[in-house]
Amino acid sequence: MVEGTCPHCGYESARGDQCDNCGRLLDAVQLIDPRSKLTGNRPVVRETTHYFIDLAQFKEKLHAYLSDKDYWRANVLAFARNMVDDLHGRPITRDIEWGIPVPLDGWEDKRLYVWFEAVIGYFSASVEWANNTNQPGAWQDWWYNPECRMYCFIGKDNIPFHTVIWQAELFGVNGIYYDGENHITLPYDVPANEYLNVQGAQLSKSRNWVISLPDVLERYDPDAIRYGIAAVLPEARDTDFTWEDFVARNNNELVAWWGNLVNRVLKFGYKHWDGVVPDPGELREIDRELLAKIERGFETVGGLLEGVKLRRALEEAMGLAREVNQYLDIAPWFGVVNEDKQAAATTVYTAMQAINHLKILLAPFLPHTAQQLHEMLGFEGQLFGELKIETFKETERVHEALVYDGSAAIGTWAPETLPPGQALGTPQPLFKKLDAEKVVEEELARLGA
Repeated sequence: MVEGTCPHCGYESARGDQCDNCGRLLDAVQLIDPRSKLTGNRPVVRETTHYFIDLAQFKEKLHAYLSDKDYWRANVLAFARNMVDDLHGRPITRDIEWGIPVPLDGWEDKRLYVWFEAVIGYFSASVEWANNTNQPGAWQDWWYNPECRMYCFIGKDNIPFHTVIWQAELFGVNGIYYDGENHITLPYDVPANEYLNVQGAQLSKSRNWVISLPDVLERYDPDAIRYGIAAVLPEARDTDFTWEDFVARNNNELVAWWGNLVNRVLKFGYKHWDGVVPDPGELREIDRELLAKIERGFETVGGLLEGVKLRRALEEAMGLAREVNQYLDIAPWFGVVNEDKQAAATTVYTAMQAINHLKILLAPFLPHTAQQLHEMLGFEGQLFGELKIETFKETERVHEALVYDGSAAIGTWAPETLPPGQALGTPQPLFKKLDAEKVVEEELARLGA
C-alpha cells in the first residue's frame, strides 16, 4: 500500500486511493512524498493497463439525482455535488494478488478494485439470494420497486463510493435481468456519520485502540451499549466515546431515570392491585394531558427517525420519559393509596399507559429491554419481531444469513392501549448500575492506555 501527503488538505497519512482526512479520491501518483507503507521506500511509477469506469458519462444523471436531495445531511450532499462537478474515469482493476479476479482471458494476474466490486455486491448478492432460495424474482421487490427506500448507513470515508460511484454503477446496469417499466432503485438517503473517536483518539487496530462489540457484550448488556453509542452518534461532526460517559449515562439516565420510573410504577401497581393493571376510572385533565403529550411522540420521534436524526430522536423519547416523572411528582398516588385508592389507581394506570407507549418509542434504541417491559406489562409475543440465522444451500455450499422475522410481531409504530385488569408480569429491574471506577480502570487497561 502507498501512502503520502494529500495534495488537497495536507494530511500526511493519505492512502494511494483516498485521503481519510478530507475524503477526496486519489491516484497514488498524486501523493506528495509517496512511500510504501510496508517498507518505507519511495514507489517507482510504471506503466500498466487497467479497466476504467467512465464516471463522466453519468454526470448529467448524477446532477439530476442529487438535485432533490436537500434532506440529506449537509456535509454528505456538499461532498457528492462537488465530486460530480469534477468527475473523471476511475480504474476498477488493480495489479495485486489478493481479491476477486477479473473474469476475462488475459487478466488473470489482476484483481477488481474493492470499492468497485463491494457496492455492486449489494445488488448481486440479493439476486443470488433470490435464486438460491427458489424465489428468483424476489429481488425485484426492492430493486425495481418505486416505493422502496434504500438507506446507506456509512462512515464519512465511504461517502464517495455510496453517493456517486454506486449510483453510477446502478445507472449503468439499469434494466438488467428485468422486463418491466420501472427504473432501478437508487439510494434514497446516505446518512454518513463523521468519526466516532474513543477516549479522544481515533480508532486504530494497529495501535489496539479499538472496542470489539463481541468482547464488550460479555461484560455489559446490549441495550446499555446501544444507548451509550446512540447518545454520542457523530451525525454532524466528530464525537468522542468515553467509558466515563458510558457509565454516567448508564447509571444516571438508564438506571436512575428511565429504569427507575418503570420499576417504581410497576412494582407499586403490582403490589397494590394484586398483580393486574388497575382500572383508572375517569381520567382527569392532568392524565389526559400527559397521555396526549406522549402520544404526540409517535409523530415527533417517528419523524426524526425517518429523517435519520437518531440522536435527536433518542433525546426526544427520553425527554418524554422525563415528563412522566414530573407527572408523578404532582399527581396523587404513593401518598394517597390508603386514603383514596381510586385516585392512586388513576395515576398509576396513566403512568403505566405512558410507559407502555414509551417502550415503543424507545424500542429502536433499547429493543431488548423494550421486549422485557412488553412482557412485564402483561403482553405476549414479540413486540417487533426478531432477527434469526437462516441457512440455505447452493450446490455444495451452505450459506447463513441474518434474516428479520416479523411474522410474530404484534407491535406497530402507534399508541397501544394497556387493558385494565391485564395480568402483569413480575417486575424486574431493566438495567444494572455500574461501578464507575472499576469500569473505567479496566476498560482503559484493555485499550492499552
